[in-house]
Amino acid sequence: MTSTEPDTPPTRTPENTERPPRVPVAQAMRGAARQLGELLGTAPEAVSAMQPTPDGWVADVEVVELERVPETMTIMATYRVILDAQGQLLGYERQHRYARGQLDRGR
Repeated sequence: MTSTEPDTPPTRTPENTERPPRVPVAQAMRGAARQLGELLGTAPEAVSAMQPTPDGWVADVEVVELERVPETMTIMATYRVILDAQGQLLGYERQHRYARGQLDRGR
């Protein structure tokens, strides 16, 4: 006679815990800007930082928050964007706001 134990999921071991391949940095940069732009309803100006993490990517994306005249008084914001290894947005947070013409001071 054979035993009828219920099927159990395989246990994760170091041999079968392969991570999916990470998208290239250029693709992750474009994806961070595009996905954040879709959520905020605006076109991002630039990706100012990009770093790999164990689980994906972290990007800083610059966005126009409020158009002003003169243009140097336009309000900009830096958003921290977290992406998974496939480049899908997992979360975002505004880091700070500044006038377009403002130089980095004490940051």
